[in-house]
Amino acid sequence: MTTVTLTPEQERFAAEAVAQGRYRDVDEVVQAGLALLQQAQAEVAAFVASLEEAQAEGERDGFLTIEEVEREIDAIIEAAERRRA
Repeated sequence: MTTVTLTPEQERFAAEAVAQGRYRDVDEVVQAGLALLQQAQAEVAAFVASLEEAQAEGERDGFLTIEEVEREIDAIIEAAERRRA
């Protein structure tokens, strides 16, 4: 069994959440908090992985200059405007 020490503010928050019927007990409140922390860390890891993948793609395929990006965006906008007209 693991013992968790909460600050007085955390204890009040957890007790209030239980009293409002949102959780069965303080253990469930702590479990919900840990689940949110796990989710947040997974999202950060996925974001970092996507950045690393983009970096690797850029190194493999080459990077665009800002001018090239602007031209590509302008072309996409112009094509969309032509389709709407």
